Amino acid sequence: MGSKVKTKTKPKKNLNKEKIIRSRETRFDKLDNTANLFPVIVSETVSNVFRISVTLKEDVEPELLQKALDKVLLYFDVFKSRMKKGIFWYYFETNRKPAPKVKPETTYPCTYINPLSNNDYQFRVTYYGKRINLEVFHVLTDGNGAFTFLKEITYQYLRFKYPTLMENCNDILQSETSLDREDSYVKNYKKSAKKTYKTEKAVIIKGEKIPDGNFGIIHGYVDLPGIKAVAKKYGVTINQYLLGVFAWAVYTEYLASMPSNKPISACVPVNLRPYFGSDTTKNFFAVVTALFKPTKENYTFEEVLEEVAGCLREQITKENLEKIFSYNVSNEKSMVLRAIPLFIKNIAMKFVYKTSARANTTTITNLGVIHVVEEYRDYIDRFHTVLSMSKGQNIKGSVCSYNDVLVFTFSSAIRETFVQKAFFRKLSQDGIEVSIESNGAYYD
Repeated sequence: MGSKVKTKTKPKKNLNKEKIIRSRETRFDKLDNTANLFPVIVSETVSNVFRISVTLKEDVEPELLQKALDKVLLYFDVFKSRMKKGIFWYYFETNRKPAPKVKPETTYPCTYINPLSNNDYQFRVTYYGKRINLEVFHVLTDGNGAFTFLKEITYQYLRFKYPTLMENCNDILQSETSLDREDSYVKNYKKSAKKTYKTEKAVIIKGEKIPDGNFGIIHGYVDLPGIKAVAKKYGVTINQYLLGVFAWAVYTEYLASMPSNKPISACVPVNLRPYFGSDTTKNFFAVVTALFKPTKENYTFEEVLEEVAGCLREQITKENLEKIFSYNVSNEKSMVLRAIPLFIKNIAMKFVYKTSARANTTTITNLGVIHVVEEYRDYIDRFHTVLSMSKGQNIKGSVCSYNDVLVFTFSSAIRETFVQKAFFRKLSQDGIEVSIESNGAYYD
């Protein structure tokens, strides 16, 4: 998300052979700055697990998918790891156990990953019909790192299923695939950074809760050229438009176009890789906030969109993003804080998390356009991404695009769907083609 930034492409080494040479080594690694929070707040109900999935043109063969996972996992140190608890910090070490078993999808998306029943791994691979699901505990990586892993599993699976694809394959991984394990937060932070943000209680969307462990999914399939044209007409980016539509839906449907002393606030993760020339497969994103403060009655959509878009333009600059993550890294680097035992750090982080949990109405993340190697395009139908629930946020949104179709996915912990309906209705009113699909959890 945010403005496009040109970066120099780093030359890739033949990491496959290098990986084989290093395969017997046990590696230890610190969690990146963002990852430090996730082990502290994880629970059965707040899993901090996200899903990305690929839908193929034919049903998945589980034996071949397991073979593909077994083979590809050898090359990805970030995923071939287990988390350990130290005196001062959590850390990773190489996981020598076999890859987790590929299983049919039998639960709702993004449920808690118990490492004890998953060979100590922090991810799972499941399948349903033509769909392959990769679910990842956020401690490992973000959506960009996970998509890299999923695409390589998919390519290998397709090579097993269609041996003719092997003919043009001289190596296991694609040349553009990065295996970089750099902590890009530490590499790029500025020591003089100060806190650049403040929090206030936001509008929280409440309703009848769906039973714990379940949540509702609504996929909206949107014509990508159509939404580009509409966003251009309004003079905003696609992301700004989508966030403006969400704020509009909450304002008109949940607040009934009435004033509120709390803002409608969307947490917006921004991929930092293009801003800082990073290829890391670890987490590397910063969070900005899209705000709309409804101080009067009967705003027009244009007024709502202008405020949301302007808020994002001000925040999504390299300088501001650098300040945001540098402040967090500076705290981690503090000698005083580093000397505090982990159990005390955990208490402090839980307190900060709980006090800030109601500062956002939602999280909406856009992973952008998914690019697939040409040889495999005819075998792949679409991609999806799904976010799990977190404290205080009962509705979340995630976006990805492939083959001129943008998929906007709502995940929700409440049965009421008036915000989602208002969101897609506004897209239709603006002349954008939309089709809807749901998992049915709202009616169970």
